Amino acid sequence: MEKQSAIDRQYCELCGKMENLLKCGRCRNSFYCSKEHQKQHWKKHKLICKEADKAQVSKQKPEPTQPSGDGKTEEKYQQKKSAEQADSASPSGESMKGFITNAEGPEVGDKPGEDGSNNAKSNGQTRSSPQKLATEYIVPCMNKHGICVVDNFLGAETGMCILEDVKALHKTGKFTDGQLVSQKSDSTKDIRGDKITWIEGREPGCEKIRFLMSRMDDLVRHCNGKLGNYTINGRTKAMVACYPGNGTGYVRHVDNPNGDGRCVTCIYYLNKDWDAKEHGGLLRIFPEGKAQFADIEPKFDRLLFFWSDRRNPHEVQPAYATRYAITVWYFDADERARAKEKYLTGAGEKGVKVELNKPSDPS
Repeated sequence: MEKQSAIDRQYCELCGKMENLLKCGRCRNSFYCSKEHQKQHWKKHKLICKEADKAQVSKQKPEPTQPSGDGKTEEKYQQKKSAEQADSASPSGESMKGFITNAEGPEVGDKPGEDGSNNAKSNGQTRSSPQKLATEYIVPCMNKHGICVVDNFLGAETGMCILEDVKALHKTGKFTDGQLVSQKSDSTKDIRGDKITWIEGREPGCEKIRFLMSRMDDLVRHCNGKLGNYTINGRTKAMVACYPGNGTGYVRHVDNPNGDGRCVTCIYYLNKDWDAKEHGGLLRIFPEGKAQFADIEPKFDRLLFFWSDRRNPHEVQPAYATRYAITVWYFDADERARAKEKYLTGAGEKGVKVELNKPSDPS
């Protein structure tokens, strides 16, 4: 398993290609698809490569004795030690464990307390209001990293109700094979193995899914005007997706590679007791310009945001248990208008603009 995991982490530092790779002979931590790409990337890589050399040497040296003396001397020692530890870890192909932090979901949607107040707690922490979560966590996180995770978004009770809606919907047989944005061949199943259906939220039996969409809209409304340079004025319907657990996934791709108007991808996961080591199904994101990748487990009641364009190529790794997710894409007004003018789009499920939901009652 360790050998396979190492293989999964290998990709060209310049272009991201994952086949027929060559290893840097100096640091032996970075990979390239050709000598030409290694040469092109050397200006950036040489700093990491040199630090990797230092790290190899430092492993052979004994740990320095902590100096005694005043607090300033000790503080400098700790700062130096922390810097050395940071330098010794090669970023090439490693997961961004410190790259993404997790916030708790908002209060709305939780079961009120005995006193009638909506003062729900998760893991001992009182949840933030939707506005505070949006402005103090999601906006700065997205603008800095382009990826943002919110755990315990709606609470277990509401999450289970949404999961029941999704399972009932799945049993109706309305799910069909996921399609590609540009369908030019019969090889779709080799690229993506999910079954999907599109939901507006007003369909019978989808009341809780509609409530989820309204909560997503609330957060985006509070973020609007602060996410990059975007002005969000609508979204797609919700794509409810299921990977059946037979080892299918979705190869590396970009949601919006050609400026169709989608600026933010928002995914809600519904998988109880998910164990990535056993069940697979990780969403692996390869942020542009970073040597690391970000692994997102599809955990129950987890909400994920990321930029939809070429900044975030991503893949769904093979899933070995039934994996449910609900995805909504939000539109930037200007880009969507340009796309409509250029391509005269508007047909097809992804081309249908839907106004943001007004706040709704969860009951």
